[in-house]
Amino acid sequence: MSLVLRPAADADLPAIVSLMNAAFRGDGAALPGWSTEAGYIKGVRTTVSLLREEIAHGAQYLLTEGQGKLKGCVSLHPVSADRWYLGALTVSPTLQNAGFGRELLAASEDYAVQRGARTIEMTVVNVRDALIAWYERRGYRLTGETRPFPYGDNRYGTPTRDDLHFVVLERDLRP
Repeated sequence: MSLVLRPAADADLPAIVSLMNAAFRGDGAALPGWSTEAGYIKGVRTTVSLLREEIAHGAQYLLTEGQGKLKGCVSLHPVSADRWYLGALTVSPTLQNAGFGRELLAASEDYAVQRGARTIEMTVVNVRDALIAWYERRGYRLTGETRPFPYGDNRYGTPTRDDLHFVVLERDLRP
């Protein structure tokens, strides 16, 4: 059974911030070595004001819940009619390494396809080899394109290395 995703409301933003900061930077992550960025970026991953800024620029945050708790979230943003950007795929630390991320990714892709997406793209920090491999096992491919890391913009945390950049992955969603 696929997950039910619902659009986030403004009242959901503090819970999303808490979830993302725990999953990407917190000590509570189930597998700190592969599921967090804490080894090379310090500080918070996001804030309510940053989420509002992303939403104002076209991103839609989608949530999945269970037993009254936020289990996961994802950001989807149409780049064009048939190309979408997927970001901030976040799984509660208590559900990591249990297959929930696969379900959330599949539900996110289905959501985008139902709205006309044929291709989905994302960016991943270049040093996240295990995460990149995880996405490749799910049909994503490295495009060879890179994008700069926002050094000097510490709203997303403070990098502890000077060799970070983003790699672009994409997946063809057509059957």
